[in-house]
Amino acid sequence: MSAAALEPAAPALPRNALLRFLWRLFRTKPLGAVGGVIFALFLFCGVFADLLAPYGFNQISPINRLKPPSLQFPFGTDNLGRDLLSRCLYGAQLSVIIGFCVAILGTAISVLIGVVTGYLGGKVDLVAQRFVDAWMSFPDLVILIVVVSVVGPGTPQIIVILGLFFGIGGSRIIRGAVVAVRENMYVHAAQSVGASTARILWRHILPNVLPPVIVLFTTRVGAAILAESGLSFLGIGVPPPAPTWGGMLSGSGRTFMYQAPWLALMPGLCLTIVVYAINVFGDALRDLLDPRMRGSR
Repeated sequence: MSAAALEPAAPALPRNALLRFLWRLFRTKPLGAVGGVIFALFLFCGVFADLLAPYGFNQISPINRLKPPSLQFPFGTDNLGRDLLSRCLYGAQLSVIIGFCVAILGTAISVLIGVVTGYLGGKVDLVAQRFVDAWMSFPDLVILIVVVSVVGPGTPQIIVILGLFFGIGGSRIIRGAVVAVRENMYVHAAQSVGASTARILWRHILPNVLPPVIVLFTTRVGAAILAESGLSFLGIGVPPPAPTWGGMLSGSGRTFMYQAPWLALMPGLCLTIVVYAINVFGDALRDLLDPRMRGSR
């Protein structure tokens, strides 16, 4: 009997492209797949927090103040008797969805600036990239604090400010990918037959830079959640009584940290788990989508 006959047959791949990609993800990157599932679970909890939360996020019960975790209150209660599980669920509705919206806006801005400047080059690229260099030279936290202090706190303001902040800085990554793609033969062939610039960008440049775009999007979600939590911790994020994980850490969580440690532990764990999950998921996507790493283990 030949050696080939003794080797186990390779498992059949699903025919659908999405199912095939998910099969590769769970088979080769199980940690990244678990991270994606955890982030999807947090996103689901945030979207349906109104249905999942056992109590209102601002429902006060003085008789149940500072209760430790129990069957009635799995995450315990705060100094006003509010259920921490409900507040963490509504915090996911704010923190995770704000991070998702910021990542969408920031990635769109990065793609717009990076694709246009990387393909056109010349003076357009020179002027735009010097502006990006100047923007990235300022301290991140100082810019955020100054801008939020001027326009005022609020969910729309936070989304727009963080989207602009991450979008301008992330354009360097997209520009580098576009500069590498524009020298390929199919781009020169499209130019030689008279294809318009818009068609070349849409049909030839953008599809070939999607892997770094997807990876940039996933990393921006975690960074945006941390940035929003930091602003809420400093008191210039989403204003109360709206519950955010950073706001819970800053308010009663810091005041009653020693008397009731679960006030800081529960929102801190939610923040840590969701950021770690989206980061490992982004790393797995990078390994699977980058052609230079498809053969690596």
